[in-house]
Amino acid sequence: MRLTPTLAAVRFGTGLSPRIAPPRDGAEVLDRLLGPDTVAAEIPLEGWEVTVARSIAWGPLRRKRNEGEAQLQAFRAHYGEMRDVFHATLAAVLARAATTEDGFRERLHWFWADHFTVPDGGGFRRLSVSGYHEDAIRPHVAGRFADLLRAAVTHPAMVDYLDQRYSVGPNSRRGQKGAGLNENLAREVLELHTLGAGGPYTQADVTELAELLTGLSISKEGAEHFRNAFAEPGSEIVLGRSYGGAKADPGAIDTVLGDLAVHPSTARHVSGKLARHFVADEAPADLVEAMTARWIASDGDLAEVYAVLLDHPASAAPELRKVRRPLEFIAAATRALDAGPVLLGLKRGQVQSAIALPLELMGQRWQMAPGPDGWPEEAEAWITPQALAARIDWAMRIPRELPALPDPRGFVDTALGPLASERTRFAARAAESRADGIGLILSAPEFHRR
Repeated sequence: MRLTPTLAAVRFGTGLSPRIAPPRDGAEVLDRLLGPDTVAAEIPLEGWEVTVARSIAWGPLRRKRNEGEAQLQAFRAHYGEMRDVFHATLAAVLARAATTEDGFRERLHWFWADHFTVPDGGGFRRLSVSGYHEDAIRPHVAGRFADLLRAAVTHPAMVDYLDQRYSVGPNSRRGQKGAGLNENLAREVLELHTLGAGGPYTQADVTELAELLTGLSISKEGAEHFRNAFAEPGSEIVLGRSYGGAKADPGAIDTVLGDLAVHPSTARHVSGKLARHFVADEAPADLVEAMTARWIASDGDLAEVYAVLLDHPASAAPELRKVRRPLEFIAAATRALDAGPVLLGLKRGQVQSAIALPLELMGQRWQMAPGPDGWPEEAEAWITPQALAARIDWAMRIPRELPALPDPRGFVDTALGPLASERTRFAARAAESRADGIGLILSAPEFHRR
């Protein structure tokens, strides 16, 4: 069974478009991914160095805001700029999805950003996490998992989120003055990022890895920084292998992460996550095994693993077995409506009311995953009474806010193609207005699945 163009766009991309032809099959999906990242060049987003600098500047301005009217206005202007950029970034992310010829890249960007979850927060992460995604995630989605793992785990955003910068080796120079080891990052690396819960590691492995990671920190400028005084001296044993030596060596962190990236348990755990995300909540066992085998044989070459995923019969099955997450739903709707230019022209308040607040009501607050394990995968987490009501409300409201609408009788094929049910086609024909017809199509059950 061969992946159809419609399923290539819906299951592995950001939806169907009235202007952009879908990939012919899985091979073309992969070819587009391995080509240049054109849409990122057309719709650039700031990297971490820029976003974190803006976040760092927020603190002093806030502390001085009560010292006079000028200081208050400076703080308000800076915070307003931060919020403007934050909302413009959300609109740009959706505009990329709406206009790209390479929807698989966008989906992989979102998947891996979720796998290596870092939510917005205070301090370095105040409205700045999109820079982490641009620098640590996006460049590596089609490369080797080892490179992606290193980039994400050692990034200042991750180091800050999991309190790694406060972790001190018990026998380090700083530890001898009184400070403690923090195991948060080590535990999540083993449990979430690589081997998986129930993987072949023990508490001793967590502790040894945590000691190996000591020294990994952040500079005052928000850049990656290694503190020798915090690093635990001596070698550490992780999964039976020795890393490091008498002197602190940040290279040992790269080595252990490289080994974890190609471990068979990592291959199985992450392959399973990919299969569950793209194909079915209960992924076919033979698909996961085939992806795992290719992962091991290729030393974690993600493009090789994706090739197995795209070529498997389960990926071409006609049943729509996954629910689109809210971000995926809005992306597919704006893509079908060819609304990319509209998105890029929205002001902060418009993005807030038309996208950010609806995403939150649908259950997916922008850049605020509930925990280190990211957003839930199961359909039941997304199709709740409140979330479904929010989806339908958005679908019926947004068409009325667009400057021009297509005829619903043609739009049903634009948005769904052969996936449209006869009930949805009838609704498109019988709608009293174009806005009603578009809203009914976007509300159709099949539009919320992939």
